[in-house]
Amino acid sequence: MTRLHLVRHGPTHIRGMVGWSDPPADLSDVEAIARLSAHLPPEALVISSDLSRASATADAIQGTRRRLPHRAALREINFGTWEMRPYKEIEAEDPERARAYWDQPGEVRPPEGESWNEVCARIDGAVDALIAEHDGADLVIVAHFGVILSQVQRALGVAPNDAFGYRIDNLSVTEIQRLPEGWNLGRINHLP
Repeated sequence: MTRLHLVRHGPTHIRGMVGWSDPPADLSDVEAIARLSAHLPPEALVISSDLSRASATADAIQGTRRRLPHRAALREINFGTWEMRPYKEIEAEDPERARAYWDQPGEVRPPEGESWNEVCARIDGAVDALIAEHDGADLVIVAHFGVILSQVQRALGVAPNDAFGYRIDNLSVTEIQRLPEGWNLGRINHLP
C-alpha cells in the first residue's frame, strides 16, 4: 500500500487563473506550516512540482524527511492565454468556452492550454510513476488545486463535474491510498 498525502501549496493571493506562471507562495503563516508538517508522517518522502510556490512550500514542511527531485509533470493546469487573467475578463471575451471549461470539463481547452482530460493524463502518469518507484511508501506531494482534484476524481471514479465540487484550500492535505485492489480516498481538504 502506498499512501499519498497531497498538499496544496501556500497561497499566492493572485486573483486570476494561475497555472504555469510562477508567483511565489505566501508562507508567512508559520503556525499553519508547523501544524501541517507535524501532521505528515515523519518517514514520508517529499516531492513537489517544479513551480516555486509548490517547491518553497515543500521546503517549509520538509523537516527531516527525504526530498525527491521536483517534477514538472506535477504542475498546475496550463491555462494558456487565460493565464493570470481574471475569470470575468476571460468570460467577457469568450463566454461559451470559459463556461464550458468549468461546467463541462473534459475536452474543452483554453487557447494554447490544456483540457481537463489532458491534465488528468499528465498527472496520472506522474503519480503512477512515483508509486511504481516508491511502492509502499508515504509520499507527500506538494502541488496544486488541479493536481489534487485530478487524483480525487481518479480515486472516487467520478465525473469531472463531481470532482470539481470539492474545495481544496491552500496548505490542506488530501489523503489517498493506493491498494493492490484499487484506490481508497481518505480525508479531503484537511486543514491540520
